[in-house]
Amino acid sequence: MNLHCRDKILDLCVPRIMGIVNVTPDSFSDGGNLPDARAAIAHALRLLDEGAEVIDIGGESTRPGAQPVSVDEELSRVVPVIEALRGCSAVLSVDTRHLGVMRASIEAGADMINDVEALAAPGALELAANTGVAVCLMHMQGQPDIMQQHPVYGDVVDEVEQFLRSKVALAEQAGIASESIVIDPGFGFGKSLAHNLQLLRHLGRLKLIGKPLLAGMSRKSMLGQVTGRPVAEREYAGLAAHLYALRQGASLFRVHDVAAMRDAILVWQAIGESE
Repeated sequence: MNLHCRDKILDLCVPRIMGIVNVTPDSFSDGGNLPDARAAIAHALRLLDEGAEVIDIGGESTRPGAQPVSVDEELSRVVPVIEALRGCSAVLSVDTRHLGVMRASIEAGADMINDVEALAAPGALELAANTGVAVCLMHMQGQPDIMQQHPVYGDVVDEVEQFLRSKVALAEQAGIASESIVIDPGFGFGKSLAHNLQLLRHLGRLKLIGKPLLAGMSRKSMLGQVTGRPVAEREYAGLAAHLYALRQGASLFRVHDVAAMRDAILVWQAIGESE
């Protein structure tokens, strides 16, 4: 299954890694680690060397309890990084929910929009359709500032599946190419530990939607709740969770620790090839 990202094509018949570049002071695990564009660019190049084939650049934290930033501030954080990386072999993804940031990022060279609100902003669907970028449509219950206060579902797997099906249909109706759509169940976005584990256990159901599936659990609180580990010590737990997602059919993995995820995938593939 190929993902079309403007003039780039990413083969998702094999697992691929999306490396996280948060140019923010308040992201939950690495806020402030990349204080300016120069540091963010150097980090992105390091992730490419470690095996990332997608670089996801974000300028607004969407952690639980996060407060929004102005569009101008978000632009000042992400656009210089995208411009500097333009022309590299990797797919450049912008992690944003704001139309103005999407538009400026695409003009700067972004190949993909990764939106926690699944292109809900007026004009976002049309922008993606007209520019040919790939899109990642994610499920989130509520908004980042309140989403973890009291998430409630009847059947979390069914509700996430129906939401994503409806968003895929809207995207295709707007003219976004079918082969340019990725879906993300949104682990940790308006979901309790029980919801997250149930969703991971039955992740294979979302493959029936017929789109590549992104898994993003890197360093998240669900891992801390299971292991008791602080944010900086959740790499091994994340590898376990992502390998389970791989077994369930996920093909794109959004992680902080690219080298570790690459090695885990290589071992997984070697075991499969030896059978």
